[in-house]
Amino acid sequence: MKEYAIIVAGGKGTRLKSSVPKQFLLLAGQPILLHTIEAFYRYSEKITVILVLPETDWDTWNAIVRDYHFLRPVILQQGGDSRFQSVKRGLEKIEGDGLVAIHDGVRPLINTSIIASSFQLAATHKSAVAAMPLKESIRMTDGETSKAMDRSRYQLIQTPQTFDVNLIQSAYRVTEEATLTDDASVAERSGHTIHLFEGSYENIKITTPEDLIIAEALMAARQY
Repeated sequence: MKEYAIIVAGGKGTRLKSSVPKQFLLLAGQPILLHTIEAFYRYSEKITVILVLPETDWDTWNAIVRDYHFLRPVILQQGGDSRFQSVKRGLEKIEGDGLVAIHDGVRPLINTSIIASSFQLAATHKSAVAAMPLKESIRMTDGETSKAMDRSRYQLIQTPQTFDVNLIQSAYRVTEEATLTDDASVAERSGHTIHLFEGSYENIKITTPEDLIIAEALMAARQY
């Protein structure tokens, strides 16, 4: 089956206290977004990558392509006002059948084995969502009181979230709501069962300053 990757990169870097959008910050000598895209090409030379970016960031991306001599083909798509709208627009670039992995542009430490597992499982189950068990105790709170919860019943959800193309394109025809925070919730709202598989604690989303420090250390320890 034809394989696609939609890389969603519309962050602003607000929580990183950066004037540069977080996907363009340097990590181990090159932009975070470049690490993310290269991970999918390490998985497969044949994959089709669709990069969803705000149109105002296209010049920055083109400069990165030039300055870092990045020669891989990437289909650019204009992002929307929300992640939901951005993914929906990315899906519009796909015609025909296949499988699509939807991934956060600021998860640069994704590895090829996770990507491969996501496509293999999605080929069988039509969905494959990376997830990891909680490490710490959790409590539910209403602002006044709190209650201990059984953490074994919960999972931290990551990306990639990989689906049969027709399934996820159909799912994204639902009306956007605030509760639809990721692709799995969109697919679930449309009546589809979500299949989880093991991601990685290294597959962090770079959101806050400490995330960047951790990512630098993890990247330095890696051997490709």
